[in-house]
This record gives sequence, C-alpha cells and structure tokens, in this order.
Amino acid sequence: MDCKIYTKKSFPDWIRFKVPDTNEVKRVHSLLEEIGIATVCKSALCPNRPECWSRKTATFLLLGDICSRKCSFCAVKKGQPLPPDPFEKDKIIKAVEIMGLQYIILTMVTRDDLLDGGANHISEIVLSLKEIFPERKVEVLVSDFQGDVSSLKTILKAKPDVFSHNLETVERLCPIVRDKKCSYRVSLDVLRKVKEISPETKTKSGIMVGLSETRDEVLQTLKDLDGIGCSIVTIGQYLQPTIRQLHVSDFISPDEFKFYEEWANNNLSLKVIAGPEVRSSYHADFWCKEQKE
Repeated sequence: MDCKIYTKKSFPDWIRFKVPDTNEVKRVHSLLEEIGIATVCKSALCPNRPECWSRKTATFLLLGDICSRKCSFCAVKKGQPLPPDPFEKDKIIKAVEIMGLQYIILTMVTRDDLLDGGANHISEIVLSLKEIFPERKVEVLVSDFQGDVSSLKTILKAKPDVFSHNLETVERLCPIVRDKKCSYRVSLDVLRKVKEISPETKTKSGIMVGLSETRDEVLQTLKDLDGIGCSIVTIGQYLQPTIRQLHVSDFISPDEFKFYEEWANNNLSLKVIAGPEVRSSYHADFWCKEQKE
C-alpha cells in the first residue's frame, strides 16, 4: 500500500471540522471523567469529538479502553484488557440521565479474552437502558464476536434499535487494515446472521476510504452489504490518528462521496451516508431516523 504522510497543514480545503461550543465540550469532558466512563470519541481520537460533545452526544466505550486486537488504523489502546467493570451499567445510566441523551450509542473494545466476547455484559446494559428509558433509542456498535451465534443472540435478546458492526474497509485491504483475527467475510456473515435471527432489527455498517481502495471495490462492498440486508452504511475519510497508525493514501473528494450516496440510492436498497467527516456514530440519531422515515 503506497501511503504518504499528511499533516493537518496539507489537508485539502474540504477537510474541515466544525468549531464547537467550547464550554459545553469542557462540561461533557468533565462529566465523563467524573463518572469514570470511557468513550470511543476520546479513545480513538475522533476528529468530530468537539462537535459531538458540544451537541451533548457521545459514544460510550464498554468493557474498558484496552482492545484485545491490533487493527493498524485504530488509536484505541491494545494489550491485555482488564476485567469488566461491574459498575459500568450504573455509570452509563447516570451519564444518560445527566446528559439527557435521547439516542444512546454503545460501542466496545473487542474482548477475545472473554468466553462470550462480552456479549452478556453489553446485553445487560441495553436491557437496563430500555427498561429505565423506554422512549429512547439504543444503538450498539459491536465486535464480530468471532462469528459466534450465541453471542449475537445474547445481544439481540436485549432488542437494541440498531445493530452496527463495521467492515472498516474493502475486502482486499482487510488483512492490512484490520487485525489478523478479523475477516471481511466473517463480518458480513455477522450482519447476515443478525437479520436472520431478528429481521426487525435495523443493521448498520461503515467503511473508511483513503487507504488505496478503488471505486469498484467500494461499490462491491456496498453490493455485499446490500445483499445481506444491511440498512445503513457510512463512508468517511480515513485520517491517521497518530504516527503509529496507517498513513493516509489519498483524500477523497466531496464529489466522490456524493457519487457513492447517489449510486446507492439509484441501485441498492440500503441508505449510504458519505462525506469526509462521516464516522460510524456521527449524527447517528439523525441518519437512523431519516432512514426509517
């Protein structure tokens, strides 16, 4: 993969992130620190973090902040994860209550060290949130659980409104971009199984571009996801979080992102949200509502 090193100064004009409400960002940061909750916003160094926090939204990172896999694009810490926090459910409930979240997004580090991959832990949190806040929506963005059907059933038993699992990239680049334990086909199969087990559950996935993939490869990925009944797909520009992650190969133009949205709208059943700033959970509340309607 022929990648170049880019800095913010060499970003094209269209790579611009919104200026947030600084006071609200500080308040949300202090709140999450005080409660002791990890977010993927911070752990993965998401460039949209200031904007989302200023909107009083956050994506909670469950099962700690250390991942058992070593994907080469991701800034989340890697290594031997700690035992699950038995008080994590109470912390999430408190944060949702204080922040007044109407759309709750829960993601996780991959936990290959746990027998069920952490599925029961997540399921219990979703069940509690649905019981305490029955009018609010819950989206889960989870690992592949190594394709284990029982873990998927455990998650679906809690009836999340959206089940999300990211392919991250096109099939050719999967061995380079994701951990060696990851598989493009296993990830597709996870989303397919979810629709078979729970047809009413909305499924969602996401990929990054700017890693040397071709247009045809992106279109094939969208076809693959459409073929297994995926409802929503996000496509965003990959940006290198730190010097330790993969370098950016190229910057995708806004016109190319628009092409992916329009092509999918004209040729497929799924909804594509594409843009330089788009990430898996970025404005997820808006996009999921729009897709349903």
